[in-house]
Amino acid sequence: MTEPDLEVEAMLQRFRERAAAVRTRTLPPVGGEERQRFIDQAQADLLDFGIVGDAEATLEDGILTLKVDLRPPSDDGPAGPDAP
Repeated sequence: MTEPDLEVEAMLQRFRERAAAVRTRTLPPVGGEERQRFIDQAQADLLDFGIVGDAEATLEDGILTLKVDLRPPSDDGPAGPDAP
C-alpha cells in the first residue's frame, strides 16, 4: 500500500479554513462550566489552526518543515529581520 502524496499548500489551506470556521462558530446553548470549556477550546483551536495555516512549509527528502515567525510585528514593518 502506498502513501498518498502530501500536498503541503492544500494542507495549509485546510488549516486556514479551520481557523476561519472557528472564528465564525456559534456558541451552543450551554451555560456555566461547559460554556467556558467550549470558549477555551475555541480559543486554543483558533491559535493552533492559525499558526499552522500561517506557516511557510517545505517538504524535502520526506521531511515536512513548518517555519512560523512568532515575533510581534515592529513599528517599522513586518515581523522579524528576514521580512522584506
